[in-house]
Amino acid sequence: MVEYFDRIAERYDGWYRTKTGRYVDRTEKWLIFSMLRTRRGRALDLGCGTGNYTLELKRMGFDVVGLDASEGMLRVARSKGLNCVRGDAYSLPFPDGSFDLVLSVTMFEFIHEPENVISEIYRVLRPGGEAVIGTMNGRSVWFLFKRLKSLFVETAYRYARFYTPSELEELLLGAGFGEVESAGVIFFPSFWPFTGLAEGTDRKCHRKCRNLAAFVAVRGRKV
Repeated sequence: MVEYFDRIAERYDGWYRTKTGRYVDRTEKWLIFSMLRTRRGRALDLGCGTGNYTLELKRMGFDVVGLDASEGMLRVARSKGLNCVRGDAYSLPFPDGSFDLVLSVTMFEFIHEPENVISEIYRVLRPGGEAVIGTMNGRSVWFLFKRLKSLFVETAYRYARFYTPSELEELLLGAGFGEVESAGVIFFPSFWPFTGLAEGTDRKCHRKCRNLAAFVAVRGRKV
């Protein structure tokens, strides 16, 4: 799995500059940062990849470090001037209570023991610290299309496990988080041409229709 991400790092980063990539990135970031309550402090971008969210957190003024298992991905992230380390999400190389915020976007799809990773996130957060996790939704139309495509072409989705909003909420609640809430965006498939209509739907329906969204996010606070 790590070797796969090493191979695709440059292509992965370039996807954000495609038409679909720009829409998806803009929409997912709108959701993630609209849910975020923490505005300053020390942040961990867990599963940072090529540093897309690490860079955004840095621009917002966070003292942020990115962590990923793929050296290929980290090489691209570091080329952007970001502080990133190679590490294991199951055993984070940080002391207890190190962070005000842990953000993890599209990493949980590729881990096998999510409860252990959530426990590590809880450990490295200070009391009152916030966790925000974003993943693909296993019940969305977009997911079904991507999963079908992965049967014929090697994509990251071939190796992924997906979650529903309620499953993400249960993970955080089971670890002891409070103030747990979820939402979702992206209700049309990637080939949908009318991005204005799509974005309007995203902003109107991100709460009440989250179970149908392609991308879902959950947040909670360490009590």
